[in-house]
Amino acid sequence: MKDLFHASRPARQPSSDLGTASIEFALIVPLLALMVAGLFDLGYAAYESMVVQAAAEAGAQYASTNTWNATAIANAVTSSTELSGISATPAPSQFCACATGGTLAAVSCISTCTGGGTPGTYGLINAQVTHYNLLPYPGLSYPTTITAQARRRLQ
Repeated sequence: MKDLFHASRPARQPSSDLGTASIEFALIVPLLALMVAGLFDLGYAAYESMVVQAAAEAGAQYASTNTWNATAIANAVTSSTELSGISATPAPSQFCACATGGTLAAVSCISTCTGGGTPGTYGLINAQVTHYNLLPYPGLSYPTTITAQARRRLQ
């Protein structure tokens, strides 16, 4: 009778195959590590971009519900998130504009809009943060500034 235990045992691989697998692994791991670092950089930059836009929108919301105070609006931008280094730069500003065809045309506040209407007063809120990559990439500045703007009608 044949020994079943020994019959099911796989044949040993030659040591040259094991060496080849080790070399392939050693060549692939750095490439995979670079790809993971690049994906992390891209994902974190996208996250920071969304947070900066949300901070600008928070400042615009504050401006539309309170009396105009550039310092308080800048504080609303910086305190709306826990992301460090975010700032309301350039400072919040007001401008007058007429809405025409779905766009805003900046005009003097004492002028008259097409159709006889009066221009509305809008607030322009900016937010920015400096993004640092894990690795320097060719063609991209290091560090990169991520910016966002929000406009809101005040009156």
